[in-house]
Amino acid sequence: SPSEYTRIFIIGATGYIGGTVLSALLSNPKTDTFEITALIRSAEKAPLFNSIGVKTVIGSNSDLDTLTSLASEADIVVATADADDLNAAKAILRGLKKQHEETSKVPILIHTSGTGVLIDQAAGNFTTDKIYSDLDIPKIETLPKTQPHREVDIAVVAADEEGYARTYIILPSTIYGIANTSLVSLGIQNPYSRQIPRLIKTGLARGQGGVVGKGLNVWPSVHIDDVATLYTTVFDAATKGPDETGHGREGFYFGENGEHSVGELSQAIAKSLHELGLGKSAEATVFTDEELVKCFGGPWFGSNSRARAERARLIGWNPAHNVDSLYASLRPEIEAIVAKQTA
Repeated sequence: SPSEYTRIFIIGATGYIGGTVLSALLSNPKTDTFEITALIRSAEKAPLFNSIGVKTVIGSNSDLDTLTSLASEADIVVATADADDLNAAKAILRGLKKQHEETSKVPILIHTSGTGVLIDQAAGNFTTDKIYSDLDIPKIETLPKTQPHREVDIAVVAADEEGYARTYIILPSTIYGIANTSLVSLGIQNPYSRQIPRLIKTGLARGQGGVVGKGLNVWPSVHIDDVATLYTTVFDAATKGPDETGHGREGFYFGENGEHSVGELSQAIAKSLHELGLGKSAEATVFTDEELVKCFGGPWFGSNSRARAERARLIGWNPAHNVDSLYASLRPEIEAIVAKQTA
């Protein structure tokens, strides 16, 4: 009977993270017991989702009643769309609360945030020694509400504290690599990341790789395939039961496997662009304030974000790609962007 199914509602399934997570759920050993519904914007993609056994509802993050209604019928909600959309997060939580009040079940929310929550105002000019572990909750709780993603994270944790949902927050860092999933093959998932492609596109547009300030700031990184196993590791633990791993206040899971100097990364991109005849010199030049606003929406690319993903490792997450893979991913990213621009 349908009651034996685990009803999963996924938001952001056509995205870089969401499509990769959905693809991993479809190859989960228990996938036959899943009933997956995806909220998607484009009706044309619906038949392709249906062809891989995923139900669809047409809508977006701004259709708050739809989010509430679908969340109220799900055992597990996986939200991967927009880490800063407080209205969408509240709409999902309303649905989970409604379900709890009507059935006394405690549904699960796996919410996507990011290590952007940790950023400072370094503007590329220094490295911080402030490192956050996802096991050090009091330190995470010192982050002010004004940090990116933080207000949404607080609302998600509060739902768990109130007892009507069990919440897990996954915070990837700089995600890299071109996604290569079943959904990408079908043409229904964006295969490209944001941060590094933006740095490359900006370099291409100015005919020269660029760097924020002195490039001394540090970020962690994580390969898209390791992001998939991060979600499935947390998903598997969450579905085993509430005592399996931390949730709510203790439900923060950073996604990182090593750190890089953003300046060194910028220099590597400048060097590759130059080698490909796409940059004037092999040295990255400093972005103007105007360029930072126009291309990155502000100075955040010059921030530090230092995180240690210890919690997921305790439950068996074992990322396979390190910073060497990050540097190896640059050339394919540049080639893909150039190919798209010249197509």
